[in-house]
Amino acid sequence: MRILIVEDDPKIASFLGKGLREAGFLVETVSDGEDGLHRVLTERFDACIVDIMLPKLDGLSLVKQMRQEGNATPVLMLSARHSVEDRIKGLQTGGDDYLIKPFAFSELLARVHALIRRANTSVSSPSSLTVGDLTMNLLTREVFRGERRIDLQPREFSLLEYLMRNAGQVMSKTMILEHVWEYSFDPQTNVVDVLVCRLRAKIDRGFEQQMISTIRGVGYVLQSGP
Repeated sequence: MRILIVEDDPKIASFLGKGLREAGFLVETVSDGEDGLHRVLTERFDACIVDIMLPKLDGLSLVKQMRQEGNATPVLMLSARHSVEDRIKGLQTGGDDYLIKPFAFSELLARVHALIRRANTSVSSPSSLTVGDLTMNLLTREVFRGERRIDLQPREFSLLEYLMRNAGQVMSKTMILEHVWEYSFDPQTNVVDVLVCRLRAKIDRGFEQQMISTIRGVGYVLQSGP
């Protein structure tokens, strides 16, 4: 599942991104409200975490414009403001939940999961991905190829989700690094190759049709047929 973080404090953004990726989410991070609004209106996210105090466009205005455009993506608002009035204003603007800084990451994670569960029960949001005979349940985190269940580590699951969401498109190493890892790696690192190799061994081994292909010098692609 994809989470958009709109937070201008690099330490908080890094902390949230690292924790959410370790929990199995695909995470995008932007540092100002205008960029955040553009991303949420042009891409699909399962939830957004939005700080109220942002440059260019504050969090309240961002959420208000989202709702005016008919975008119903769940939003968890973050703020250092403790007053009841501030929390009420955040929720009345269109936020779905409100968390005061500083907070425990475990609480934030629980709130994000709760927002996504509520959204999945109230709208017809896809809860699974399918490419050929490969299926992924985004709620239970189960993966099957045909009748065979495939057990994946969190990073392997995140990589496969990213490839399945972009099935048929070649994903470069840089794109995979930005979406599956939080850190900026040396482009010459083989960390992507190693992870793809592990994932391919689990997804393709024993099957005649190989789904994960290497496009030499470009990247990797997952597809259901030749």
